[in-house]
Amino acid sequence: MFKYLSLALAALLLTVSPSMATAEDAGPIVIKFSHVSAESTPKGQGALLFKKLVEERLAGKVKVEVYANSALFGDGEELAALADGRVQMLAPSLSKFDQYTKRLQVFDLPFLFSDQAAVDRFLKREKSRELLRSMNSSNIYGLGFWTNGMKQLSANKPLRTPADAKGLAFRIQASSVLDAQFAALGATAVKMPFAETYKALESGTVQGTENPWSNFVSQKFEKVQPYVTITNHGVLSYMVVTNSKFWTSIPFQIRTELESILDEVTLSVNQTAEANNQRDYDLLVAGGKAKIITLTPAEQAAWRDAMLPVWKQFEGEIGADVLHAARAVNRK
Repeated sequence: MFKYLSLALAALLLTVSPSMATAEDAGPIVIKFSHVSAESTPKGQGALLFKKLVEERLAGKVKVEVYANSALFGDGEELAALADGRVQMLAPSLSKFDQYTKRLQVFDLPFLFSDQAAVDRFLKREKSRELLRSMNSSNIYGLGFWTNGMKQLSANKPLRTPADAKGLAFRIQASSVLDAQFAALGATAVKMPFAETYKALESGTVQGTENPWSNFVSQKFEKVQPYVTITNHGVLSYMVVTNSKFWTSIPFQIRTELESILDEVTLSVNQTAEANNQRDYDLLVAGGKAKIITLTPAEQAAWRDAMLPVWKQFEGEIGADVLHAARAVNRK
């Protein structure tokens, strides 16, 4: 009997050990996290915090590699890289998802949110959670929203009234809403990867941009773009995404821990983004190269009135329900 048991056990080991060896040889799950911003920005800091916490809590099981500043993939290629598995995690600005869903265009509508606090309130609503899952059919799984603050307008000339923007070319992300926003001002929108913006401003290919303070400072735009008008006309937010098939292939316990870590990081990013933008605004002022223009309430209202028709133009694509939920978070 013992002889037969020994033979059976030996046969079982021969059958099992190759697959066991393969699993051991495979090593930790590697998550390449690619983004186009500098490490000093809220997005850059969030990616590094995610890496730190994952490697503390899932040591030996998951390894995170962070590639900042378009070091691995630029704006125009990162989603294709996610689809074919060359990268496992991204945090693109919401404008990048236009080809997959029109509902996320709500974040690009000008003067929709009264301030950053309103954006934060919207991100806690059920409607925003619905938006995270709006691209499941395209194999894109939304993990969380990260924000980078309110956008300001910059140009090579002072912008005090909407008429001042007429005839200028502004760099934008690939967004139909942003295109329409500048068309409403009589300006030209030029879709361009973020990494190419500095050279385009320097050469005069474009004469203006829209960015939160942290992007102005991290990219040193003040060297080639002296005038910045405080408009707070839009919000720059990102969605942390992964490939749905890749994510569901991760063992359940590990995946649950990763999602918990990501929720923790998201809270941290969104709590500190406003403070970081205030810090970078102060740095920009202290540097003395940027000329900051503060609008009067009447001037601010003129910019809002000029851009307001864009809401009606895109309400059908975005959905009246999403637009209503966004407007409801503003303080009366």
